[in-house]
Amino acid sequence: MRKILLTIITLSLSLISHAQSNPEIGLSSITKESMFAQISFLSNDLLEGREVGTRGGKIARDFIIYELRRLGVRSYYKSYKQPFMLTSIDDGKLFLTDKDYKNDKMIYGYNVLGMIEGKNTKEFVVVGAHYDHLGIDHDITDSDNIYNGADDNATGVSAVLQIAKAFMVNGKKPERTIIFAFWDGEEQGLFGSKYFVSKFNNREDLKMYMNFDMIGRNNNEDKPKEVVYFYTESSPKYGKMMKRHIRKYNLDLEPIYKPWDKPTQGSDNKSFAVHEIPIIWYHTDAHPDYHKVSDTVNKLNWLKLVDITKSAYLNMYKVAN
Repeated sequence: MRKILLTIITLSLSLISHAQSNPEIGLSSITKESMFAQISFLSNDLLEGREVGTRGGKIARDFIIYELRRLGVRSYYKSYKQPFMLTSIDDGKLFLTDKDYKNDKMIYGYNVLGMIEGKNTKEFVVVGAHYDHLGIDHDITDSDNIYNGADDNATGVSAVLQIAKAFMVNGKKPERTIIFAFWDGEEQGLFGSKYFVSKFNNREDLKMYMNFDMIGRNNNEDKPKEVVYFYTESSPKYGKMMKRHIRKYNLDLEPIYKPWDKPTQGSDNKSFAVHEIPIIWYHTDAHPDYHKVSDTVNKLNWLKLVDITKSAYLNMYKVAN
C-alpha cells in the first residue's frame, strides 16, 4: 500500500510540474486588442515622435513603466530607469559620455528595465526593443510633421510587454532570469543598448538577446505572412525552435530564416552580437513609410504582429527554461 501511495504522489508531482511548465498557459494572453491599445498610445501625436531627451520620450517611458507595474513585473534596478548621457561635438555627432557637461549639447536618455527573477540568478536572457523614434520634423510646416513610429518601433515595444504579460500569466518561475528591456536613443546610434551591455557586470552571464524592431508591416503586400527571422548562425537550435512552434501552434507565418555568423548590423542586436552573445531578431523588413511621418497605426498587419509575438514568447520560454 505504501509503495502504491508513493507511486501516486510521484506521478502527481510529475503531472503538476509538467502543467506548470506548459507555455500555453500564457500564450492566450497575447491579443490583438491589447497590442492595439499599446501601439495606438505610443504612436499618438501627443507623444511627438518619442525622440530621446524629449517630453514625448518621457511620456512613452512613463507608460512602459506603468504597464510593467500593472503586470507585476519588478524593476531590474532599484528604479525601472537606467539613465545615460549623450553629448555632441562640433559636427553634431552624438556620443555616450560619463561626464555631465551641463550645457545645451547634453541629452539625457533612459532605458527602462524590468525583470522576472529566475531560479538561476547568475544567468540572464534579455528581450528588448527600442521605444524612441525621430521626433518632429520642424522643416515640414504645411502638413503633419510628427514621426509617429507605429511600426518603428511601437510594435516592438508592445511585443516585449506582451511577452512579459504571458510569463506573468503563466506564473512559473523560469530557470534563467529574464530582463525586459526598452531602449532609448536607438535611432541616434544604438546608445541605450550599448550603454546597458557596457555597464553589465559579467557579460558572460548574458546568455541570449531577443530583439524586435519593426514587426508590423508587409514588405511585399502579396506576402502578408512573411517575417524575417535573424539568428546567430552558431546557434542553429534557434531556427529549429521557430519551425517547431509554427507547426505545433498553427501560427500563420511564413518566415525567411536568416542565420548570421556576425549579426552586428541593423538594430540593437549589434550591441550584444559584438560581444559574442547569441541573438534572435524579428523583423518584417523595410516599407515605403520607413522613417517617414506616414508610419502610422492604421497600416499595420495585426494578424501577423500577434503571431510573431506568440512565436517569440514560445521561443523565449524555451530559452529561459
